[in-house]
Amino acid sequence: MARTEKKQFAVIGMGRFGLSVASALSGMGFDVLAIDANEQRTQAVSNIVTHAVSADSTDEEALRALGIRNFDVVVVAIGQDIQASILTTLILKDLGGPLIVVKAQNELHGKVLNKIGADKVIYPERDMGLRVAHHLTSPNILDYIELSDEYSIAEMRATSAMLGKNLKELDVRAKFGCNVMAIKRGTRMNISPTADDRLEEGDILIIVGQRNDLTKLELAYAES
Repeated sequence: MARTEKKQFAVIGMGRFGLSVASALSGMGFDVLAIDANEQRTQAVSNIVTHAVSADSTDEEALRALGIRNFDVVVVAIGQDIQASILTTLILKDLGGPLIVVKAQNELHGKVLNKIGADKVIYPERDMGLRVAHHLTSPNILDYIELSDEYSIAEMRATSAMLGKNLKELDVRAKFGCNVMAIKRGTRMNISPTADDRLEEGDILIIVGQRNDLTKLELAYAES
């Protein structure tokens, strides 16, 4: 497949997560190659993505024949078969070329993937669990993203206790060790908020900090 100006993605594994990623990328207008060993799964996705191929991703020659090196990003979304996930990642690394993003089942699987050269390891089930947990304990938390084992970003709706106050008065850095990176107001995003910026109803704060500090901030401003 010849390289075009448009970014090209390959998604290996058409389980629930892989199908979701492939569909989202295709919907955004990108070229997507869907790969799965199960022919029924590739047929089911063939009308959604650019190309759908039934192939064994643990077969180096099969991946080479698909021109996998020509893609910008390869997402390894293989489900329960950890061995296949690791072997596929190793083959992709040896072939060289694309950025390799791999779904991990658990922390140990993720450590192995990092050691063998995966460019990015993602934990969809764990991350979704974290987001749900944060939303349940603090409904004003709209989203929650882990940056590392220590640091995260929270997207937090301004609560009634925050309204009318500026960032200097809130002083979340001194009180909680967190930093307000941006304030979203409607369709406008203020990426350089000053100490004098006052919060209005409907504002959303983008806050970065250590996980424990963010939790303290969430609980301090929790509203039912």
